[in-house]
Amino acid sequence: MGDTKKDYRNPAYYANREMSWILFNHRVLSEARDKNIPLFERLKFLSITASNLDEFFMIRIAALKDMVNAGYTKTDIAGLTAGEQLKELNARIHEMVELQYSTYNRSLIPLLESHGLHVIKKHEQLSKADGAFIDSYFEDNVYPVLTPMAVDSSRPFPLIRNKSLNLGALVTKKEGEGELEFATVQVPSVLPRVVELPSEPGNRRIILLEEIIERNIHKLFLNYDIICVHPFRIMRNADLTIDEDEAADLLKEIEKQIKKRQWGEAIRLEVEAGIDKRLLKFLREELSIHQESIYTIDGPLDLTFLMKMYGLEGFEDLKTPVHVPQPVPELPAGTDIFEAVRKGDILLHHPYQTFTPVVEFIRQAAKDENVLAIKQTLYRVSGNSPIISALAQAAENGKQVSVLVELKARFDEENNIVWARMLEKAGCHVIYGLVGLKTHSKITLVVRREEDGIRRYVHLGTGNYNDATAKLYTDIGLFTCSDAIGEDATAVFNMLSGYSEPLHWNRLALAPLWLKDRFLYLIDRERRNAAEGREAHIIAKMNSLCDPDVIAALYEAGSAGVKIELIIRGICCLKVGIPGVSENITVRSIVGNFLEHSRIFYFENGGCPEVYCSSADWMPRNLERRVEILFPVEQEELKAKLLHILQSQLRDTVKAHLLTKDGTYEKVDRRGKESYHSQEAFCLEAAELAEECKEEENRRVFIPERHHE
Repeated sequence: MGDTKKDYRNPAYYANREMSWILFNHRVLSEARDKNIPLFERLKFLSITASNLDEFFMIRIAALKDMVNAGYTKTDIAGLTAGEQLKELNARIHEMVELQYSTYNRSLIPLLESHGLHVIKKHEQLSKADGAFIDSYFEDNVYPVLTPMAVDSSRPFPLIRNKSLNLGALVTKKEGEGELEFATVQVPSVLPRVVELPSEPGNRRIILLEEIIERNIHKLFLNYDIICVHPFRIMRNADLTIDEDEAADLLKEIEKQIKKRQWGEAIRLEVEAGIDKRLLKFLREELSIHQESIYTIDGPLDLTFLMKMYGLEGFEDLKTPVHVPQPVPELPAGTDIFEAVRKGDILLHHPYQTFTPVVEFIRQAAKDENVLAIKQTLYRVSGNSPIISALAQAAENGKQVSVLVELKARFDEENNIVWARMLEKAGCHVIYGLVGLKTHSKITLVVRREEDGIRRYVHLGTGNYNDATAKLYTDIGLFTCSDAIGEDATAVFNMLSGYSEPLHWNRLALAPLWLKDRFLYLIDRERRNAAEGREAHIIAKMNSLCDPDVIAALYEAGSAGVKIELIIRGICCLKVGIPGVSENITVRSIVGNFLEHSRIFYFENGGCPEVYCSSADWMPRNLERRVEILFPVEQEELKAKLLHILQSQLRDTVKAHLLTKDGTYEKVDRRGKESYHSQEAFCLEAAELAEECKEEENRRVFIPERHHE
C-alpha cells in the first residue's frame, strides 16, 4: 500500500520539461543514425530534428529568455529556475547540433555518394563546365529575385528575417580608403534550395542555392571588392503575445502579431565554421546576441533542406514504400454514412485506414436535404482543405453551418485567418473560440431530420481535421449517433458560441471544466481498487506528460500497486524506478515513420475496463487552458480494437525506446524477443482487413439469385 507520508511533489521526482524534449529530439535523431533504416528516410529524420529544434528555440527558449529578462525566479516542477534551465539547455543543444552534423558529414554524405548522389560542398569545387552552367542559372533564375543590401553611414543594418538564410559579406570600395563595410543578401526561399547539375546516369550531383549566390556575389556589389562571404541564419522569439481582453478585433490583432514574428529578439545565430572573425563580431554586435547563442556549423546551415532532397526522383529503392491508407470496412466508397452509423459506432484508425470517410461525412451532410445543421471545430486544416469547401457548400445550400476556427493554432494563424474569412463569405457562422482558451477539441456535429424525429451524428477525434497530416499522423476517430453523445455535442457548441454550459454532461468530459478532475478520479479509482485487492491497471498513450497533479496521482496509484504502462511519444516529466514511488510504472516512446498522435486511455476498473480517447495530453495547458474533449468508447468490439492498439505498442521491439531509471531512453533490448514493429503490423492488418472485406463483397455479388429467396 502507498505510504501516505510520502511527498509525491518532491522536485527530485520530476524531470525538467525542456530537458525531456531534448531527449525526444535525440530519439528522432537516433532514427537518422539507424543503419537499418533506408538512407532517404534517415535524411528525412535528420531534417525533422532541425525543424523541431527551430520551433523549440522560437517558443521554449524564447519563453525562458523572457522569464530571465523579466527577473522571474520561480522554479519549475523539477526545481530549476529559467536561468538554470537555459544554462543546461545551451550545453545540451550544442552537443545535439554537433551530433546532427557528424551524422550528416560522416554517415549520410558518404552513403549518398556511394549511391551515386554527390552534394557539392563548395562552389570552388566546380569544374569549368559546371561553373558555366551555374553562372547561367544564376543570371536567368536567381539574380532577378535578389535584394543586395549594403550597410554604411546612410543605410542602417537591415531587418534580418526570422529563420531566413542569408549571406553576409565584408566588402571595400574599389576606389576608396579600403574601409571594411558590411553587406548582406537573403537567400530567397521562393527558389529551390537544391539545384541539380547536368550529370551522367548513376552519378547525380546537386549544389545548394547559397553556394550559387556566393559564387556570383561580386555581380551584386559591382563597385566593391569582396573580402569574405559566409552564410548565416538567425532565429527570433516567435511567441505571440496577445491581450485578448484588449484586442477589439482578434483577427486584426493576430495578423499584426504575425508580422512582429519577423523581428522578435534574436535568440540564436548560426554561422558557417571558419567564418571571418571580423564578420562574426559585426553580426554579434548588431544582433545583440550572446556568445553561448552562437552556433558554429560544420556543414550547410538549416538541414530542413534534406526534406527537399528526400523528394528527388529516382531513389525509390532508398525509401520506405509509401503506405496507402486502406478503406474502412464499415464505410466502403459510395456508402451512405448516416445509414452505416445508425447500425453502430464506427472506429477509424488513421493513417492505416483512410481519412476519406471524415471528409465524405461533411460532403454528404452538405448535400443531404434532411440535414439541418453542421457544427465543427477546426484547429489546423490543410492548404487546400476539402472539408472547408464542403462546409462552404453546405452554407450555400442553406444549412445552418457553425465553425469554430482556432486562430491561435501556433504557426497556422495565417492559414486559419484565410479560411475564417472564406467561410464567412460563404455564409457560415464563424466563431473565434473563448477568450483566454485555445479550442483544441476535434468534434463535428451533424443534425438531421429523420422519420422518427431529429437525430444527431457526431464525429470525435484525437487529431486535426487535416486531410494532409492524416496520412502521416496516427489518430483515432469515432462516428456515433448515440443520443447521449449527441446531446453533449450540442452542449459543447452552445458553450463555444457563448451560451452557458449545461448543468450536467452525459458521456463527454470537457477541459478546462472538469476533464482534469475526471482523469484524477479515474487514476484514483485504480489506486483504491489496488488497495482493496481488486484488479488495477492503467495503460495511457499520449504525446506528452508534464502535469504535476496527474504525475503525483500516478505515483500514488503506482505505489499502491497499480500496474501503470505509459506510451508517451514526446515530453515525459515523470521518472521511473524511484523506490517506493514509481517502481510499478514503465514509460516507452515510439518514434517511427508515422508521428504517434493518438491519445488512448485504458482503466482496468476492477475487471470492467473503461477505454477513452481524447484530444488532450496530460499537460497543464491541455487540461487547464484549452477546450479539450475526452470521449468513452463503449462498444465491446471497439474497446477490444483500442486495447489491441495499446498492447501492440507495448510489444514493439523495433521502434520503442524505454525510459530508464537514470532518466535516459534506450532502444528495447531485442535479445530473446521476437522482432515486432507496431506501425508495420498496423499497416498489414489494415490491408488484410480491407482485402477480406473485398472478398466478402465479391462472394455476395456472385451468390446465385435463388439463394436470396
